Amino acid sequence: MKLSVVKLDAKKAGDIELDDAVFGISEIRGDILQRMVRYQLSKRQAGTHATKSRSNVNRTTKKFGNQKGSGGARHGSRNAPIFVGGGTAHGPHPHSHAHDLPKKVRALAMKHALSAKVKDEALIVIDAATLDGAKTKDLSAHFKKLGISNALVIGGATVDEGFARAARNIPNIDVLPLAGLNVYDVMRRKTLVLTRDAVDGVHARFAATEKA
Repeated sequence: MKLSVVKLDAKKAGDIELDDAVFGISEIRGDILQRMVRYQLSKRQAGTHATKSRSNVNRTTKKFGNQKGSGGARHGSRNAPIFVGGGTAHGPHPHSHAHDLPKKVRALAMKHALSAKVKDEALIVIDAATLDGAKTKDLSAHFKKLGISNALVIGGATVDEGFARAARNIPNIDVLPLAGLNVYDVMRRKTLVLTRDAVDGVHARFAATEKA
């Protein structure tokens, strides 16, 4: 399929050919996107939540009551979970929340995410993501001409420093290099903005994957 390419000032800059196998999937699989987002968020979790068991609580271990005659149960330590200030029974401990997801499923999820943006008419291809001066005001004006208010911008192998600095102060705008392209960030933003270099990089990535 063909898609128009525009410049930052919203002027036309020709057309670009998009691979239908990557950008032209008609039936979007929401379950695959959900699995991929869950996979990414699970890997991000710190997993540092922890509670103290009775062996970690600093309380007296002296026997505090008579063995018999109290009318209650026999206890030998205040560290037991049934007492206030005692340890926690079966509480969480530090661990990784990450889980596996097949490489083919991850690649398919990215294709469905890109195709979903094309289907929703929320994909914009720009000639280049460069800015002479790192002026937030100038970049905001360009985005306004393009109708962009909530977007993920993907540059080439590297991100232009002036463009990144100008976009840093604009809310709901994320700027990432091609290596940072991921399903979660694509889906969380309303519009996906790709440069020509980014489109070529996406095609090359999937071509290499299919060859492998």
